[in-house]
Amino acid sequence: MSDVRTATEILGKLVSFDTTSRDSNLELIEWVREYLEPHTSNIHILPNEDGTKANLWARIGPDEKGGIVLSGHSDVVPVDGQPWSTDPFELTENDGKLFGRGSCDMKGFLALVLAFVPHMAKVDLKRPFYLAISYDEEIGCAGVLSMVDDLVGLDKAPQICWVGEPTLWNVVSGHKGICNHEVVVTGMEMHSSLPHLGASAIHEAIEILNVLRETAKWLENSPPEDSEFNPPHATLTIGVIEGGTAPNIIARECRFLFDLRCPPGLDTSTILKAFHEKVKEVDSRLKAFDPSCGVEVTKLSDAPPLGPEEEGAAETLARALTGDNQTHMAGYCAEAGQFQRAGMSTIICGPGSIEQAHQPDEFLAISEFEIGVEIMQKMISSMS
Repeated sequence: MSDVRTATEILGKLVSFDTTSRDSNLELIEWVREYLEPHTSNIHILPNEDGTKANLWARIGPDEKGGIVLSGHSDVVPVDGQPWSTDPFELTENDGKLFGRGSCDMKGFLALVLAFVPHMAKVDLKRPFYLAISYDEEIGCAGVLSMVDDLVGLDKAPQICWVGEPTLWNVVSGHKGICNHEVVVTGMEMHSSLPHLGASAIHEAIEILNVLRETAKWLENSPPEDSEFNPPHATLTIGVIEGGTAPNIIARECRFLFDLRCPPGLDTSTILKAFHEKVKEVDSRLKAFDPSCGVEVTKLSDAPPLGPEEEGAAETLARALTGDNQTHMAGYCAEAGQFQRAGMSTIICGPGSIEQAHQPDEFLAISEFEIGVEIMQKMISSMS
């Protein structure tokens, strides 16, 4: 199929750009801009504060209400330390699979949409499509916010957002929100034989960590009623702990990061109330020992969940195009919750399996493109 070949060629180009979240995505954005120019003049680039990254959104079709946003992120997770069998930034086809970093999560969806842009531009659309490409989804979904504001602020704003995260083309109605924090405890170094003259940042951090562990256990034992998520409850995990220099030195600093993921309807501030109280207690105690000591908490990300919509326009459309009538929820977080919170009816549905995301030898099955071609053709027909 020519559309599958075109999508594969575009995917090869997108994969060739190393858009690991810590690096720039500008080369990919510029390539997409040049690709879109023959098909639309309505292209918008939204750079971040230091100009190293950017969002891109473009309208294909008439300036009318009720359009569909087709959204995907350009950034990928690192390949550092992963045992890849192929060059992760060169698309490799083998046994019906397309290997490369981001092939599944989620440049495959972007490639498929871009392959159909010329079709969209040629037909007489009654309502427009909006292509939305964001940055920094993999590090807290913070990059997309300026683009969401742009789109919902249009005089004739789009009605639906279709986020193409890998779901094997199942219609995902909800995902958990994510809230990440960094905690830095600062004590005072001293010889370990004189602990009463120092303040161990590690010992103080343990008190805070114990509260978080108890909170995690409470969440495990308190799942929301009728939750369809797996696991059904909110999860709290501590992913990084760093601190100290030697066993015979009282540690001056301890740093740790934790991840809280909540289904819709849960209040993160309530969940973290005991944590914040313990932080205040430890901070006061350390500052009383010496003003240079204390606890600093930084919220790194706070992306809202996606909630199921009763007879929502996005879900109705996606089910009609895919034929999927099962209920699916995602334990991961995506940008869908941000579009929904801004007022758009939103779902997640895209090619590939989430089990491939972030893995070495990440791949997208070519058969997923074949399914996607049929869905895109139906979607364009529904808008013309």
